[in-house]
Amino acid sequence: MSAKHESPHTLIFSVSNQKGGVGKTTTTINLGTGLAAIGKKVLLIDLDPQGNASTGLGIPGADRALTTFDLLIDGAQIEQVATSTSVPNMDIATANADLSSVDMELVNDKSRVTRLRSVINRQAEAFSKYDFVFIDCPPSLNLLTLNAMVASDFVLVPLQAEFFALEGLSQLMMSIKEVRQTLNPRLRMHGIVLTMFDGRNNLAKQVEADVRTNLGNLVYKTKIPRNVRLSEAPSHAIPALVYDHRSVGSVAYQKLAAELLARVTNQNTREDAEHVD
Repeated sequence: MSAKHESPHTLIFSVSNQKGGVGKTTTTINLGTGLAAIGKKVLLIDLDPQGNASTGLGIPGADRALTTFDLLIDGAQIEQVATSTSVPNMDIATANADLSSVDMELVNDKSRVTRLRSVINRQAEAFSKYDFVFIDCPPSLNLLTLNAMVASDFVLVPLQAEFFALEGLSQLMMSIKEVRQTLNPRLRMHGIVLTMFDGRNNLAKQVEADVRTNLGNLVYKTKIPRNVRLSEAPSHAIPALVYDHRSVGSVAYQKLAAELLARVTNQNTREDAEHVD
């Protein structure tokens, strides 16, 4: 089965880290918002049974009639599952606790790790209206995360600047390599984003130095600082970029969106050159 999805102009990112509390959902929401603000069409896919991305964008549980569970298990159409958000140009496919049972639902399904990719391939026309799709993965390397990686072009890793950061990152990169070798040869690590960064903390600066020494250009130049506005925004059910677009956290995510866009443009340029060669 080909790993290439049928909507080549839509770039699909898994936002993943097997450790919780690293700013994964915050990054998904605000990076998507930053791209939507400059006119890109964005779809967020909430693939975490906690449904934090859905809640953080103001979609009450009662309004999640069809969710990503229905997309994966019951053959629902993305137009039925995706709902508009308060952010122009950005939709979200919501999630709830039903996703917790996906492992059991698919235990005897030989295609269980390719379900999301099959959905995207079958519904290519509907997905093609989006420039970017960001999949908010659960904080573990489980079946849902594997589905996300198999369906994606890139993995984006939010990484908290703390002592055990590199240890968990090594495991994640091994998983990405295995998926690329066996199920999705298109998959690439797009970048690592340092989150909750406190420049006054010597340990944070040491972690940054270690990560940049070991992984070089894979690490985004933009760092996401610890910022109270980023923490407050989810309680208001809006992205931080809407809650306070001038806060240092919001400005950082705007810079991250610009940096990601530049990387995507450079990537496309390199691929075009390779094709010509």
